[in-house]
Amino acid sequence: MSWHCTSATVRRILAQIRHDRRTLALIFALPTVLMGLLAWMLIESPGAFDIWGAAILGIFPLIVMFLVTSVATLRERTSGTLERLMAMTIGRGDIVGGYAIAFSLLGIAQAVIVSAFAFTLFGLSIPGSVVLVAGVAVVDALLGTALGLAASALARTEFQAVQMMPLILFPQLFLCGVLVPREQLPQVLEWISLAMPLTYAVQAAQAAVASTTITVDYAVNLGIVVACALVALVVGGLTLRRSTR
Repeated sequence: MSWHCTSATVRRILAQIRHDRRTLALIFALPTVLMGLLAWMLIESPGAFDIWGAAILGIFPLIVMFLVTSVATLRERTSGTLERLMAMTIGRGDIVGGYAIAFSLLGIAQAVIVSAFAFTLFGLSIPGSVVLVAGVAVVDALLGTALGLAASALARTEFQAVQMMPLILFPQLFLCGVLVPREQLPQVLEWISLAMPLTYAVQAAQAAVASTTITVDYAVNLGIVVACALVALVVGGLTLRRSTR
């Protein structure tokens, strides 16, 4: 793995995204608008947005970065770009590393922007640490990027990449504890939720809401999410193909 090749991949991807206004709107504008819509929906229920907002704050970056990363990576493969790159001196690790860094930077920027709007313009208020909650959103964006890279290896078309989203993300959304507290789930579903990284992201957000300092609960749960993201990146690298053939 060469840093020169990896950084060249990062620059190329960021340059492409910079000229794609639709993708930029999807990454930066859509999550912000949805968070504002949620705040508006709950405006007649005092305190409701404060309860839901912190957990949802990390879910939007996860979903959007998964979608953008999986589709963009697959588009590179179907267009023959990956095949041409891998026929040169650039290695598989350089490509995966470049994609991971580029989309992670976009994910971090997205999480910071959405968090800034949520805690200022939309009025999200919590007793805990704003910085720690924003940190969960950033890590969730990284997780979405890693899962998107891994999912793109299983798809042959962009449509199939989109179909991976309900398969990989929807079960996590249902079982992570946002819709129904995990302790109220049937025992089997509660066990299954333990294998899902979004469960630990939600628990980290809940720990951040309850405390102004980094607690053991926060650090452990966030560490598990980071570990899951790294595993997804390794899987994405090992299964990366030159083309869809």
